[in-house]
Amino acid sequence: MSKENKDQGMTGKNVLVVGGGAAGMMAAVCAAGQGSKVILFEKNEKTGKKLYITGKGRCNLTNACEQDKFFDHVVTNGKFLYSAFYQMDNQSVMEFFEQSGLKLKQERGERVFPLSDHSSDVIAALDRQMEKRHVQVKLHRPVKNLLIKRGKDGADRVGGVKLENGEEIFADAVIVATGGKSYGATGSTGDGYGFAREAGHTVKQIRPALVPFTVQEEWCMRLQGLSLKNVSVLLQKDKKKIYEGFGEMLFTHFGVSGPLILSASSFYVKKYDNMPVQLFIDLKPALSKEQLDKRLLRDLEENKNKQFKNALDKLLPAKLIPVIVERSGILPEKKAGEVTRQERSNLIETLKRLCLTVTGTRGFQEAIITQGGVNVKEINPSTMESKLVKGLYFAGEVLDVDAVTGGFNLQVAWSTGALAGMSAAKEKEEN
Repeated sequence: MSKENKDQGMTGKNVLVVGGGAAGMMAAVCAAGQGSKVILFEKNEKTGKKLYITGKGRCNLTNACEQDKFFDHVVTNGKFLYSAFYQMDNQSVMEFFEQSGLKLKQERGERVFPLSDHSSDVIAALDRQMEKRHVQVKLHRPVKNLLIKRGKDGADRVGGVKLENGEEIFADAVIVATGGKSYGATGSTGDGYGFAREAGHTVKQIRPALVPFTVQEEWCMRLQGLSLKNVSVLLQKDKKKIYEGFGEMLFTHFGVSGPLILSASSFYVKKYDNMPVQLFIDLKPALSKEQLDKRLLRDLEENKNKQFKNALDKLLPAKLIPVIVERSGILPEKKAGEVTRQERSNLIETLKRLCLTVTGTRGFQEAIITQGGVNVKEINPSTMESKLVKGLYFAGEVLDVDAVTGGFNLQVAWSTGALAGMSAAKEKEEN
């Protein structure tokens, strides 16, 4: 028995958590809260390294939408999350953090942030809760592999972990919460997929998700740095809708990004990864074509003696005007008052259906999350326990579950982590 097992004694249920991110810390807190002796292993120098950079350092920790609307925002395997979500739903998450001394606020889209706008305060709240429950946090301790043994009943069960330094730590249950493969610099290097495979699990193909698009059109690059709010996009392949949404987007040196595009990307990579598809941008979704025509008539009349290229400054951002003029086919130097009805119709079509050809996505280094992971058909959704190896649990992004932007993926981490932790704490009595 290792020294760490001696430190924790042999009276309670011994639970090991691999990974000190959102799911792992919540799992540790919940397991310890049920009376288990918990050790958390984190290979980095501190916990919550990926949490620290989420939401541009502000940490969009959940979404306050109505509970029955939550699953509308899950892209992959939403039904698998039912038990986990109702064990710790979004209201429970907000209460947990507020009771931990973290003041929260809601922003557009019911996104929930710490009032301080500092993700470090979210991590500090989790660290406090782990300390309060006597969780032993072992930093700089990468896990090499799981210890799996065949029980007297002929079933495989987990017996602990082996660290990179060769040390073996024994336990009644192990929770794998190692994250995915996005933002590898934070420690999310796909370790958990290897642990899953050595336990006999299948791992669904992993892809970068919530990730910017690359596009074919060169004119898009001229708009680099331009952010558009309150636009809608339609992503489609051969007239089949892949995604439709409303929000904010950003033009980049390689294509498009921003919250709206990131959400669209998760639906794209699921079925059309690296295939060319059409992205239509409605720059004026609040106006029908008829309303937009009236607005254009007014603007063109007010600027009738100006050149057409100088008559759109009230309608569009300055950086966008040359591109729209070019795409409309109207001569830039034409007098605004001379624009014909047909030309106006072409301009409206350009404004309502500005088209880009998506050619693919950026890689894992720019992806917020990973799509794919441990096959959820091999996980008990009521406990997060492996159906193949007793006492082995999975939580968070390592699972084949993902959602759109807006705090939903962190909610998945909290929910699955909490359920895994509570289940692992009960596990010794039930087996």
